[in-house]
Amino acid sequence: RMSSTDLPKIVRTDKELEVPLVDAELRKVSRLVCLPDHAPRDVLLREVRDADILLMCYEKIDREVISAAERLRGIVKYGVGIDAIDIEAAKEKGIPVVNIPEYAEETVAEGAFCLMISLAKKLAPLHTEMRASGWAWPTQKWMAGDLAGMTVGLVGCGRIGRSFARMSGAGFRMKVLAYDPHLSAETIRERGATKVETLEEMLPQCNYVSIHCVLRPDTKHLIGEKEMRMMKRGAVLINVSRGALVDELALLKLLKEGHVGGAGLDVFSQEPLQLQNHPLSELFQMDNVLLSPHLTFYTQQAMERLEVETIERCTELLDNKPVTVFSKDERLCSQTTGVNFQTRSEI
Repeated sequence: RMSSTDLPKIVRTDKELEVPLVDAELRKVSRLVCLPDHAPRDVLLREVRDADILLMCYEKIDREVISAAERLRGIVKYGVGIDAIDIEAAKEKGIPVVNIPEYAEETVAEGAFCLMISLAKKLAPLHTEMRASGWAWPTQKWMAGDLAGMTVGLVGCGRIGRSFARMSGAGFRMKVLAYDPHLSAETIRERGATKVETLEEMLPQCNYVSIHCVLRPDTKHLIGEKEMRMMKRGAVLINVSRGALVDELALLKLLKEGHVGGAGLDVFSQEPLQLQNHPLSELFQMDNVLLSPHLTFYTQQAMERLEVETIERCTELLDNKPVTVFSKDERLCSQTTGVNFQTRSEI
């Protein structure tokens, strides 16, 4: 019988995100070390030194962390976004990086749609008023809006954008436009939207704008003050992708001015948000803003899919097999060591 020190070691960061199935399964076959969100740097560097697998979600895995790892077989992101990992540093050391790209596409699209329809119907302020006063009379303050016949513009029409387009167009008879330079007009049409070549052309037509693209150096502040000023006065912005895709201080300014009519935000460039002493603390006082704590992915069904696939990827690494990459992200697709690229059939 192997002693526990003979077992492979797995380090999982961000233990606040509970994945009980993953933890239970990995404990059967490894020494599992769970580190808290923003663990002290020296602790992370020490623990990763003799780790065989690094499981991460939000923790920054930079060149220093990757250099400290002496026997790492792979880095598994239990989630989608990989902007916190220095992929180039991992590639230099021949350490494969994999994510779980498809577990929450419909889930996150539903979350974005929920924010949009809740803002249209003034659900949050009405709920607050009902709790405070017991009733609200039909005065101008409570005048809501329809989605049918309105125009929504998607910034990005990948897997999540595609689901959102279907809900909005086929489901609610909205006019759906999409800006996505990576997709043909035909593909976007198949996904239920009309391709628009530039943001400058799309934004002035929109009552709602929903962001569904990946954060990279060239997409940071893709929606800046200039772009938000192009939107119709009173248009609503939805962001469930990454906070830094939007110039959030400009958004705050334009919300105060009334040019942007509302915002539904699940993501922020500086997380967690705080009631005080955060650049965006003023958002909490705004009736036309709905805030969610980066949890649109967090449903029972999506988490089950995430846990099962995370265990599959870890098992491949523990068995010294190439790890399966389903992602289409070119940063992951450019890997050449220890990976096996697979495509699932399109839904």
